[in-house]
Amino acid sequence: MQVRPLTPQALVSELLDRVDTHAADPWTRIAIDGAPEAATAELADALVDPLRVRGREVIRVRTCDYLRPASLRLEYGHHDPDSYYLDWFDFNGLRREVLDPLAAGGSGHVLPALRDPDTGRSPRLERVPLPQRGVVIVDGPLLLGGELPFELTVHLWLPPAALQRRASDSQRWRLPAFDRYTAEVRPERVADYVVRVDRPGHPAAIDAW
Repeated sequence: MQVRPLTPQALVSELLDRVDTHAADPWTRIAIDGAPEAATAELADALVDPLRVRGREVIRVRTCDYLRPASLRLEYGHHDPDSYYLDWFDFNGLRREVLDPLAAGGSGHVLPALRDPDTGRSPRLERVPLPQRGVVIVDGPLLLGGELPFELTVHLWLPPAALQRRASDSQRWRLPAFDRYTAEVRPERVADYVVRVDRPGHPAAIDAW
């Protein structure tokens, strides 16, 4: 494994440069993938203002706003790791409402959230137009296993022991789902850019395994 330590600022800068390589695309769709303990939202949020400074409008989308209905995802209870892996996230809805509209020839209109994670109801948001050269950043777990169309995929990698340490007692039931994700999808191998994040405030790019 070839690991290259970075500051958080340098990590953002490298990712901005990666986004710029897609400047000829009508829109750029970015996935920030990782377990919740990897703080994907923190990195996704850190990209927003610097992208806007570079003249790229941004829409943020969270996978937790694209949950499937409770009747489907909780059919086998609240703590079933296989259901979490297979049934919790509405990736078809994410593709339909966010990613496909930003493909070449798409409408450019994005629905930022499909379902309120607390109430389970639709937040009834309007679709938001994203100007060309704009960027959508989607963060959350299990994003790289569904053949979703992204121009740039980033995986925030936690070694298994670090993930075990960071998971709260109430969330340990999900760990087998991430073991399965690693075994079946191998996100650290398929992502365009991999970051080791087991030392808070000290990310490291993994340039080769």
